[in-house]
Amino acid sequence: MSAGRLVALLLLAWLAPALPAAAAPGAPPPHLALDVDLDPASRHLQVVAVLRPGERRFAFALHESLGVTAAAADGRPLAIVAMGRQGDRRHWLLQLPAGSSTLRVEYQGTLPALDVGLDHRQVLRRLPPMAGVAGSFLPAGSAWYPQPAELFSYRVRLSVAGDQRALVAGRLVDEEIPAATGDRYRASFEFSHPADGIDLMAGPWIVREKMVARSGAEPLRLRTYFTRELERIAGLADSYLDESANHLVHYSQVIGPYPFSAFSVVASPLPTGFGMPTLTYLGAEVLKLPFIRATSLGHEILHNWWGNGVYVDYASGNWAEGLTTFMADYSYKEQESAAAARALRLAWLRDFAALPAASRQPLSAFRSRTHGAAAAVGYGKAAMVFVMLRDLVGEENFHSGLQTFWRQQRFRVAGWSDLQRAFEHASGRSLAVFFGQWLSRSGAPAPQVSRARAQANDAGGYRLEIEVTQSAPAYSLRLPIELVDGEGAESRVVEVDQLRQTVTLSSDRQPQSLLVDPELRLWRLLDANQLPPILRQWIVARAPRLLQASAGAEAREAAAELATRIFEVSPREISPDDLREGSTPVLLVGLHADVDTVLTAARLPARPENLARRGTAQVWTLAEQAGAPPLAVVSARDATALRALLRPLPHYGSQSWLVFDGSRALERGVWPLLEQAVAVSIPPASASPKKSGR
Repeated sequence: MSAGRLVALLLLAWLAPALPAAAAPGAPPPHLALDVDLDPASRHLQVVAVLRPGERRFAFALHESLGVTAAAADGRPLAIVAMGRQGDRRHWLLQLPAGSSTLRVEYQGTLPALDVGLDHRQVLRRLPPMAGVAGSFLPAGSAWYPQPAELFSYRVRLSVAGDQRALVAGRLVDEEIPAATGDRYRASFEFSHPADGIDLMAGPWIVREKMVARSGAEPLRLRTYFTRELERIAGLADSYLDESANHLVHYSQVIGPYPFSAFSVVASPLPTGFGMPTLTYLGAEVLKLPFIRATSLGHEILHNWWGNGVYVDYASGNWAEGLTTFMADYSYKEQESAAAARALRLAWLRDFAALPAASRQPLSAFRSRTHGAAAAVGYGKAAMVFVMLRDLVGEENFHSGLQTFWRQQRFRVAGWSDLQRAFEHASGRSLAVFFGQWLSRSGAPAPQVSRARAQANDAGGYRLEIEVTQSAPAYSLRLPIELVDGEGAESRVVEVDQLRQTVTLSSDRQPQSLLVDPELRLWRLLDANQLPPILRQWIVARAPRLLQASAGAEAREAAAELATRIFEVSPREISPDDLREGSTPVLLVGLHADVDTVLTAARLPARPENLARRGTAQVWTLAEQAGAPPLAVVSARDATALRALLRPLPHYGSQSWLVFDGSRALERGVWPLLEQAVAVSIPPASASPKKSGR
């Protein structure tokens, strides 16, 4: 779901006294009809909105670039009252006469210009409605239309210049392709289900279409809206159409029938990755990447069930991103291999451990991904909750719970409590403790085995006592344990819910050591000594520092701009003499020879052998050294190579090292996780099992 959609919902809180609530269960939602005329070249927008307000007093907001020019109730003109500004919004009030049914509002204005320089962080924050010949994007949360209620249905008629195409989410009702120069492109879309917003997109696209037959339903209309550059890539559009069909079939079988009649892949001039009902709006550069069709495309398609098919009750936390991450990104890794799935679980835990303690918000407080700290919780922790839930209730009950949730909440606003009830119904057990602790508590447990002791028993095996400790207040945990002996390893699960608890296990073989949760199936705070440093630690640092290794003006300017892109807060610049002062993370940036000089002078490890003399730029991290803070190094051949990292590098927060050729990552990786085995003590008298007297 787009960040703009969330802003629209937050805006409704300000307008709540004036706006009608969503329709009562069983009643049709309020309806909004829009006639939209957009000229991307001049950025002029003209709209006629027709709706039936639920109250005589109708208050609404429009972006500051738009002004109301006329209003009428059942054909009779109304006085237009400007209610002032709040941020980039202007608020308006219309007082309808008693007995009025239909309100018509006309408004227009010149939209802000499309800003193609926005980075991925900026597009996650509130965007204004923007227009330009390269593309126009009017997010739901940008107040480009008067919203009649929290949930509503709509019909939108669009008109744009003939070399442009435009769409909103919904069913394509009719379409008029320009026949001659000067003609306009026109299309009408309707969304008959309750919707929480309308996103409008336009651009100089070439449209391809594929109709897919469906049993018992109208054919599914699949489309790509691609730029000419994307169209020149042989087979790209067709492969997106085919993969879209595959994903839709898969999730229809797992969850329930696809609830819409269309799905489109729309190229964005911005670095977006948004999923709206019936479409996804993905950055044009991202669409070129070969792995997107098997990964991100499926994630955005799945949002048609979670987030756009069942709406999120943001007041209790955003569950949709975590469930979508679990069923898409994580599921793809499970299909790839057990090792790939474990690596993703490690990435979630590592990202979380890299956060400052103050940024570890409860899952119930997560609303949207506006920065790296929020993503580590709302995507990583939430997805891990579903991993643990499936382990707890079993595969069959888990999928039954998902299907129940979909049937019960389809096109309704739902929260974590609704998910809990669905899984309780499917599993036949209370999940109050499970959901309560993982949703309401910030941070994570850090269980440790403080002592392990084995003793031979009369049956020829061993009785193992394990003392588990955790900090207050204690979590209720299913703690995976791996017993290691000379012949192999044996996996067990123990249940603990106290600050200090001794559990007893039996084993046929003499255990020599044990590992706590080696497969990383428990959400927990990994020991700092185990953790490899990753770039996320620098991205989310509360008081980051920048050390410029090079003196040249070009290199310094590029390094400063790169630091601005990487850090979420402005860094403080330091000199080489200050490198060993303080403990907050330092980003060292410069040209190769200058970086090597700084590292040598500071008596820090040299450039890693696996990175040396490769690519145009190298990036690596160093854990806290004796007398030196955590250090991330960006070393480049020249200033041009540094500038090439401005867009891609902030996307690699989960990595420890990378090698770049221009803006392309040739290789990347994470320093190894250090497994910490706990030795099992064996009393001398119990060194071997007792023999039975036969």
